[in-house]
Amino acid sequence: MSTTKNFETLTEIERIKYAYQVYHEVDFASRLWSAENPGNQRIVKERTLELQTLLTQAQLLPLVYFKILDIGCGNGDVLATFLNWGALPQNLFGIDLLENRINSAKQRHPSFHFTQGNAECIPYPELYFDFVIFFTVFSSILDSRMRMNIAKEADRILKPGGRIIWYDFRYRNPKNHHTRPMGRKQIAELFPSYQVELKPVTLLPPLARRLGKTTNVFYPFLSSFSFLRTHYIGFLIKPGNK
Repeated sequence: MSTTKNFETLTEIERIKYAYQVYHEVDFASRLWSAENPGNQRIVKERTLELQTLLTQAQLLPLVYFKILDIGCGNGDVLATFLNWGALPQNLFGIDLLENRINSAKQRHPSFHFTQGNAECIPYPELYFDFVIFFTVFSSILDSRMRMNIAKEADRILKPGGRIIWYDFRYRNPKNHHTRPMGRKQIAELFPSYQVELKPVTLLPPLARRLGKTTNVFYPFLSSFSFLRTHYIGFLIKPGNK
């Protein structure tokens, strides 16, 4: 992605805001992540089923009594998925750095709680949430100090025995210098005391999007090769008992 900004003169927050401004101007989301593309549909379906399986295996369903915070919530659609598993609207919370994304989330999901702000300072008390969601958040943060600050805030507001629900890139995207991969080492550095339960998922998106009418045949076949799965999904479990 080309840009004329001198990133060395920007703070990390300014850089992130600028990157998403560029994404918006070039219609990045609708071009690459069109809901009409069969490959994109399969990616979302697979991710959702994987998460449901993880919640079921951990005997956490239904989610009726759990408070859930989505950090970097975007338009709130990922958070809304948890309604399918019994979560109550009044227990669903989201925070995002970008005001336009929060405005969209409030319009799409008016019964949820959304806050615009920097996740380095989350406006909720200690040990308030049962789950914290991070979907492709840390890979979009290049500054190591900001990453660590957000991780510490997530730990602060998460109950003992609570879980971080994780989905993020494990490989570098050579076409987007605004991202950085999150391998197991990087994740462990952010949450050193947490139990890490992750698995590779998601067929290389540029490849998945090219499958067209053959998606249902070739997506599962190609996904059988672990090196073609570009993300990790799973839980990071905080020590202690609820």
